[in-house]
Amino acid sequence: MNEAYIRARDLTKIYQSGGSDLVVFSGLELDVERGEMLALVGESGCGKSTLLHLLGGLDRPSRGTIYYEGREISGLADSERADFRNREIGFVWQTHYLLPEFTALENAMMPLLIRGVAHQAAAAEALARLDEVELGRRSGHRAGELSGGEQQRVALARALAGNPRALLADEPTGNLDFRTGEMIFQLLAKLHRSHSLTSVIVTHNPYFARRCDRVLNLQREGLVTDGAAGGNPGNSHPTGSGEYL
Repeated sequence: MNEAYIRARDLTKIYQSGGSDLVVFSGLELDVERGEMLALVGESGCGKSTLLHLLGGLDRPSRGTIYYEGREISGLADSERADFRNREIGFVWQTHYLLPEFTALENAMMPLLIRGVAHQAAAAEALARLDEVELGRRSGHRAGELSGGEQQRVALARALAGNPRALLADEPTGNLDFRTGEMIFQLLAKLHRSHSLTSVIVTHNPYFARRCDRVLNLQREGLVTDGAAGGNPGNSHPTGSGEYL
C-alpha cells in the first residue's frame, strides 16, 4: 500500500444556519492508500458522515478538492458524479435502505440496472454477490422476510454488485446487536480483501476500528491518527480543523 487512491485537500464544509455559517470542518487533508481499510471515528456530530458523503461524491465541499487516482471528482457535473459513484464506489449505510417491495436479488441488482446492464446479466452478477454473503438461498425473499443481519448482508451484496474499487460504509453495524455486528464486520473485512477494495468505514465501535489497517479520529483539530486504536502510535498529527455541529 504505497499509492494514495483517495486524496482530499483543504476539504471544508460549511452550512448556512439561521443567517450564520456553521462550519462542520475546515482544511482537512486526507490520503487513503490503495487497498487500505481505514476506520474513521469521532464523537457524535463531529462530521464523520458529512466527510464520508463528500468522499463518495454525494455532496459537494464548500472548499477543497477530492481525487480518485488523480482524477478530481468534486468539480464534476452532477450526472458525471452519479456515473462515477455507480461505477467506482459501493456504499453501505447504518440503515440498509432495501426496497421492501423487491426481493433480495432485485435489490442487489439495482446498481447494475441503473448502469444499463441487461437484466439477465445483472441477475447473474447479483446472485453471485448474494452467494458471497451466504444469502443465495434467500434471493427470492423480500426485505421484510429477512432478519436485520440478512438485510445488511443484502446491502453488502448490492454495494459490490457493480464491482466497485472503493467501499464507503457509514456505521454498517450500528443497528445490529454485537454478535450480528461482529458477523457483518468479519464479512466486510473478508470482502475487502477478496475484492481488493479500498475501504473507509465510519464506526463508533473501537473494537471494530482497531481491526482496520489505520484509524483516524475526527476532532476539533482535524483528522488525528488514533494510536490507541490501531495505526502507528508514533504518527499522530492533526490535519485541518473542525467544529462540532
